[in-house]
Amino acid sequence: MSSVWDDLDLLLESPSSLTVNSTARGTIKEKPGFNPGEDAAALRKAIEGIGTTEKTLIDILTQRSNAQRQLICKAYNDATKKSLCDDLEGDTHGDFEDILVALVTPPAKFDCQEFMRAIKGAGTNESILIELFASRSNHQIKAMCDAYLAETGRALIQDLKSEVSGDFEKTLLILAEGKRDESTNVDVTKAKQDAKILYEAGEKKWGTDESKFIDILCHRSVPQLRQTLVEYKSLSGKTLQESIEGEMSGRLEDILVAIVKCVKSVPAYLAERLYKSMKGAGTTESTLTRIIVSRSEIDLQDIKADYKKLFGTSLYSDIESETGGDFRQTLLKICGEDGK
Repeated sequence: MSSVWDDLDLLLESPSSLTVNSTARGTIKEKPGFNPGEDAAALRKAIEGIGTTEKTLIDILTQRSNAQRQLICKAYNDATKKSLCDDLEGDTHGDFEDILVALVTPPAKFDCQEFMRAIKGAGTNESILIELFASRSNHQIKAMCDAYLAETGRALIQDLKSEVSGDFEKTLLILAEGKRDESTNVDVTKAKQDAKILYEAGEKKWGTDESKFIDILCHRSVPQLRQTLVEYKSLSGKTLQESIEGEMSGRLEDILVAIVKCVKSVPAYLAERLYKSMKGAGTTESTLTRIIVSRSEIDLQDIKADYKKLFGTSLYSDIESETGGDFRQTLLKICGEDGK
């Protein structure tokens, strides 16, 4: 596992999915010669026929970009006066229904719905909150907040405040503002200073000054933080992740480690999340759906590559062995086999 996380020299040269203009390394591309009316008619036939033709639903919805799927939804509504999303919900069920609905939902609205799912009901699903806010760019976080306001009439940050507390809350709220510095310039002197501040706030003192960790990790740009990780290692002999794991505990440790991992590599962080969702007791289908769908046009190819590096097995083959039915077929179609 160490290779992807610990080669800090490679880190300084590699692109980051947290920057706004990250290269599209998705598995789903725009379909050439796309005709939304034709697709809408085919979907309607698949849904309204005797029994649902699942293969048609899967083939169309996994082989069009999200923007194209929105045009299909419009054409479907124009032709039937019904919502494709509603018809999919009425005609399919379980994990298969969830993934098809995710595919026809605009990305920001999907993130917003996942956020709502994390705070709904008794108890909060902190691991979803950590994943959403640690792995998304400023642009994605702002879009999620806008979608939340449109959906609920309330500010996401206000509702987040009532769900979490302490330093964990403080960290999430800073991330939820979507104000991480986006400069690509690296100030080596500042990186050395930040490394020293972190070292003195943690390893070097009795008790930990968590606020210094939160401030630096939530505000600095990705290139700047990558340089800070290099400086920290040369100053303390440990990686910053090792220090956080040694100095902190609970949800604060979880979120700060997630931020460090995402600064290094969002795809590697998400590959690890996918692996754990399948290798624990039972499979967490909702995590598979969220990551595979939300990254399908961003960096799923990189996630697949890092998955192979980290775990020595392909994401495709693990999905194949850990899931079943139409849900499995949909995931596999989005994922694509290695080399494709």
